[in-house]
Amino acid sequence: MAVGKAAQTKPDPCSFVIFGVTGDLAHRLVIPALYNLAANNLLPEKFCVVGIARKGMSNDELRDGLMEGLHKYATRAVDDAIAQRLLGCLTCIEADPTDPASFDTMSKQLDELECAQNTGGNRLFYLATPPNAFLPISRELGRTGLLAENGSWRRLVIEKPFGTDLASAKALNSELLKLVEEHQIYRIDHYLGKETVQNILVLRFANGMFEPIWNRNHIDHIQITVDEKLGVGHRGSFYDATGALRDMVPNHLFQLLSLVAMEPPAKFDAHAVRSEKAEVLAAIQTQSQEEALRNSVRGQYRAGRVGDTEIDDYRKTPDVASGSTTETYAALKLTIDNWRWAGVPFYLRTGKALGVKRTEIAIKFKQAPFAMFRDTPVDRLSQNYLIISTEPTEGIALQFNTKVPGPNINIDGVEMKFRYKDYFKTEPSTGYETLIYDCMIGDNILFQRADSVEAGWQAVQPFLDAWKKAGAKGLKIYDPGSEGPEEANELVERDGRSWRLLS
Repeated sequence: MAVGKAAQTKPDPCSFVIFGVTGDLAHRLVIPALYNLAANNLLPEKFCVVGIARKGMSNDELRDGLMEGLHKYATRAVDDAIAQRLLGCLTCIEADPTDPASFDTMSKQLDELECAQNTGGNRLFYLATPPNAFLPISRELGRTGLLAENGSWRRLVIEKPFGTDLASAKALNSELLKLVEEHQIYRIDHYLGKETVQNILVLRFANGMFEPIWNRNHIDHIQITVDEKLGVGHRGSFYDATGALRDMVPNHLFQLLSLVAMEPPAKFDAHAVRSEKAEVLAAIQTQSQEEALRNSVRGQYRAGRVGDTEIDDYRKTPDVASGSTTETYAALKLTIDNWRWAGVPFYLRTGKALGVKRTEIAIKFKQAPFAMFRDTPVDRLSQNYLIISTEPTEGIALQFNTKVPGPNINIDGVEMKFRYKDYFKTEPSTGYETLIYDCMIGDNILFQRADSVEAGWQAVQPFLDAWKKAGAKGLKIYDPGSEGPEEANELVERDGRSWRLLS
């Protein structure tokens, strides 16, 4: 995440090694992101892509498959000349972590390939694989010395989820840190590749008008929403073992929370920023199981429609247990035990099969007194919100009160809106371009550190434990196309507040 540079510099020569190259993630996001970087002339001058497949295939077979995926999933029109240059440097290597000898062979092949391509031995290993493959692959990379930095850099990129609870996250971090140093691990979350998410830091700390009022004295509460219109689809097996809380809160929503709530870093570098993010996550109050039940709502969608789309009952989704109690909606109330945020609730909500696709942070400022308007027709004021939106439109809006034209004093709420697409002429992206570029230049400011991951799981563990113990009791059923269970409204209404309407 370069700051203050007129133009981005090209990364060092390197090989980009993709495990799981035949999978959905590589086709939908990784290769299209590499293409966009190539189109913007941001890949290294000396560069090669190495696709690792468990079952061997020819280079041409892999190139044809990735080219087909690129044309299907690209966010912009594909220039075949650029695509062919990118995929022309691709080599397919067969390796399986259950077969150590295949990693020994892969190591020799990488050495030969890098010598021919003159990439200097710099390697970025991208694990676009299911989570259960993270450790087996990493152990083999460690055993063969492929992660050792001897005059060249070696980096390991891991997709979420980073564990399934606090204990598994600690175990995963412990095992990885036996193999590599923390600075070599890039725990990637595509939400942090979005421009508006990155802009939170700039909005807060580069504008003198915001930081002085960014505290409990002026902010009433904060709402963080990540809603999706789609159901679980064909991901029944994964989702039924995961649920909305595990899938979204410790990573996506907590990344947004940490950027909004962190203290100003001493300087804008990876160590300082990540330390402040970890501090604020560690300050989230750990609740008892009884408090967790009182301060949360979990729901599951039934059959219905979202617009013109028919949504099957969640429990009738393929590979979902018929009596599943896995939540497809989660809402939480959290508090942060520090000086800045004491007494300010953070309301988080996320779910599937909802009425709108929306990701936003809504910062609600405290109500202004309106005693001076007591003798006028005004009996209420609109709420003051600063709204940071990342989907479906990236932008920032400020909601405030103004006088309605006319002889009488009538007040109404209006919005000032800034949208990226209106002001900056940028090409559509996958959200991965910035993150992959940062991996190659060694800037880990947008990536989670081990302590941050564990602090996030520490905060949600009471909810996981309480919901597991409760079973079907307390699981609320909601209609597709709604804003979730009615009980989610009660979660905030009992505090005298309400969710911001998204429709």
